Amino acid sequence: MRSNTPVRGSMPIVHRVPVVDLVAACNAFVSVSKYGSFTDGAAAARMSQSVASRRVAALEERFGEQLFERTSRRAVLTPFGRDMLPAARALVQSAEVLLHEAETARRKPWRLAVPGICSTAGLARLVAEARALGITLDLRVAAPGRRSELLYARQAGAALLAVPPDEATWSVRLGLATAHDPGLRRVHLETLRVGRAATGPARRIWIQPEDDVPHIRDPLTRLRDAHGLRPAQLATAADLTGAAAEVLCSRDLLLCSPAQAGELGLHWRPLGELTLTRGYALVAAGEANPQRLQARLGDALARCLGAEEGNTP
Repeated sequence: MRSNTPVRGSMPIVHRVPVVDLVAACNAFVSVSKYGSFTDGAAAARMSQSVASRRVAALEERFGEQLFERTSRRAVLTPFGRDMLPAARALVQSAEVLLHEAETARRKPWRLAVPGICSTAGLARLVAEARALGITLDLRVAAPGRRSELLYARQAGAALLAVPPDEATWSVRLGLATAHDPGLRRVHLETLRVGRAATGPARRIWIQPEDDVPHIRDPLTRLRDAHGLRPAQLATAADLTGAAAEVLCSRDLLLCSPAQAGELGLHWRPLGELTLTRGYALVAAGEANPQRLQARLGDALARCLGAEEGNTP
């Protein structure tokens, strides 16, 4: 029959305690030693007396020595217990520091660069939804080029970058919006061509800063030239407010999404000759992985951007 008695000169047989249990056991040990009582020590450590007793007993089994001399009323440290107490106290304190650091890191604001097309209400809902998930967002509203600068200068932890549709996680349809109902299902650029007998200023298409990117501006410029429109009929505005004001007081058109047209009280129609789409991808600074943020906030980001329904990761 095999014996469990250790052979002379061999290492003693020791039952290992999992690391997390070891911290919990040391917490019970430290608290009981402080109050000199399993009942009082357990209460101070917010555990039952039976749990404290089991945890200390597990430590004693692990160490192969008693930590306390137990009486009916008191728990007095043994010489071995006094020797072990400083290290146990240090372990408990280190665990508390670790938990505090983890909580601080979890609540550290995630600086996110976002497009200026997002409404104030949309941004507020995004921040609120993130907070409900334990994520604190620090938003930086910026134009496409500036968002890239913030990201690569590490002034933002992540950014919603403007990308071509085939690289996009979220897509937003674009069309032309006017102050008055055009009475058409689609707007064709060829209808904006100025004839010889025309009077008054030529109608312009205003591009807002968010859409002043190659994959949107260049196809529209080529279409303008193909239909013989004047160069000035495609104008880039300094901001959305200025572009919208021009459209509201004239027959000009604004390149925008249906959601933006609705907010501005404009009549939106798709382009007749061309399909234009804003594309967005979440990119993190350095070697950070944006997948965790995207997985938890993908739907909220889609709503904020005005992305097509079902166009979420």
